[in-house]
Amino acid sequence: MSHPLDRAVWNALTTRLSGFVTADSDVRAVRIDPEVGIFVSGADAGSGTVRAMADLALRHPGAGMVERTGGPMDALDLPGVEVMNRVPLVQMVCSALTAGGPDLVFETLTEADAPEMLALAILTKPGPFRSRTRRLGPFIGVRHEGRLVAMAGRRLRVDGFTELSGVCTHPDHRGRGYAAGLSRAVTGEILATGEGAFLHAFAGHDATIAFYRSLGFEVRAPMTYTILK
Repeated sequence: MSHPLDRAVWNALTTRLSGFVTADSDVRAVRIDPEVGIFVSGADAGSGTVRAMADLALRHPGAGMVERTGGPMDALDLPGVEVMNRVPLVQMVCSALTAGGPDLVFETLTEADAPEMLALAILTKPGPFRSRTRRLGPFIGVRHEGRLVAMAGRRLRVDGFTELSGVCTHPDHRGRGYAAGLSRAVTGEILATGEGAFLHAFAGHDATIAFYRSLGFEVRAPMTYTILK
């Protein structure tokens, strides 16, 4: 049997995040609400499923697929849907945080913070972030003189695992330990529930991978992020 994280998007959108899928999703293919995220996925690589995924991608543009590299759903071509890029990722998991880390004063972000969260994500590009992505949270953040300068939160949830995501810091406030402190806080909360934490990072970003290793994450598997037009 495959690991639940091999198909994290499908497993999340058909279980714990099923409330976020579009109304035209079905048992073969699912598309997350475009205002929440970019994900589209399918039950298998059969022709009927692939056509259903293509229909969702065409009706809701700006979709993307994340699948285990070399797996049965990796590098699918959806009829009529242009592939803009295929980006290699690594999936990392954590079962215990490393010792240390600075004390950090942060707050839980709310709907009132949504415009600032979106602006910070657009500026720093931590990964796909839409106008209602924060609803996958909770997210936490750090303010400086009343301005949101760093945040981190949760995204995908599958059986036994929750994803750390949306970690970003304003360029003027980097080097202060905000990303590490917020990542530790979110990961610690996930682990306290008895689940494991996971995340996705760009495979070519050695510094980012080293940063998460310093917190206790280890590379589990290669993944492919397929960006659809």
